[in-house]
Amino acid sequence: MSKKGKIASWNSRKGYGFISPTNGGERVFVHIKAFSGRRHKPVVGQSITYALSTDKHGRTCAINAMQIGAQSQQKLKKQKLTPTIIIAVVFLVIVGVAAFVSIVASVIFLTYLVTSLVTFILYAVDKSAAQKGKWRTPESTLHLLSLAGGWPGALIAQDKLRHKTQKQSFQVVFWLTVIINFAAFIWALTPGGETTLENLLSMAAL
Repeated sequence: MSKKGKIASWNSRKGYGFISPTNGGERVFVHIKAFSGRRHKPVVGQSITYALSTDKHGRTCAINAMQIGAQSQQKLKKQKLTPTIIIAVVFLVIVGVAAFVSIVASVIFLTYLVTSLVTFILYAVDKSAAQKGKWRTPESTLHLLSLAGGWPGALIAQDKLRHKTQKQSFQVVFWLTVIINFAAFIWALTPGGETTLENLLSMAAL
């Protein structure tokens, strides 16, 4: 039987919290795995529907939890391009066009594409690990990938997966890697940068 309540408390690091039933009574334990759709992190005060069950120790817990309005919010997000996604896509298009007209080497465009894809996948793996309490991808690895050209993929992952967006220290370092990478890309377009890059590519080919 479906019940209604609100998230009374939530531990994002451990992935669980407690529900206050709408009709009153004791708070109910709920784990992140109990939610049907886990694209959106539960927040305190959020209304949800759920069913009651018991865990292996016989304690009452919630199952089949669903955030009220989550489905409609997901549909709206899918229909609307956010500024972060626009930034990532526009940058990749610019690099792609620059490579097509030979302003930059094609390998640069391919590097951005591949690194962005790898970065997106690692963000997804890290989010899944966080929800399941498993081994996490080091933040330094995510930052290095962003610095190496994967920041467009990181931006898309942060927006679509809602991952690493709330931790301010992570965001500060992340945007620093974006600025450094973008500055390096602009430098590569200068005569001196282009010559240096060509020499590096020639050495790599040997």
